[in-house]
Amino acid sequence: MEKKDYLRLRNRYRPPRIQTVFILESPPASGKYFYDPDGSIHEQLFSAMMDLLDFEPETKRDGLEYFSRTGHFLVDATYEPVNELRGKTREAAILRNYDNLVEDLRALGASNTIDFVLIKANICQLLGPRLEADGFNVLNRGVSIPFPGSGQQGNFRKVLPEVYKFKPTGA
Repeated sequence: MEKKDYLRLRNRYRPPRIQTVFILESPPASGKYFYDPDGSIHEQLFSAMMDLLDFEPETKRDGLEYFSRTGHFLVDATYEPVNELRGKTREAAILRNYDNLVEDLRALGASNTIDFVLIKANICQLLGPRLEADGFNVLNRGVSIPFPGSGQQGNFRKVLPEVYKFKPTGA
């Protein structure tokens, strides 16, 4: 898929009033995109986010609609899959897109009224200080939240609530 395809899927589930934006690395090369409504509810990231919201969807579409209704949105630092890249090459691909990311985030609403949560160690390290310096309300405050895959699901579920606590609103 191309960036426009990812954004088309993502923007279908953009909340009318965004409260929290989760910033991740990129869509995976596997094609299992968080915002693909035809995907499985058992995809690692999707399942972990539904656990965070204490919601058990029948379908991925149901879960995405709930995610949106509760004011949550997920943005990728780059829409070029980088999970098969390593080290400095991966970092360079993410940083190359930084200005586009900032533009994307500013288009979501006032950066001081939206909370931003960074997920994945490299995203926390590369982007946390930059986003804070650019005026975004990054909740991590130096806490690195692991991606909920490759055996890190338990750590994700343990660390994320230290940074972000879901407060149900009229969903």
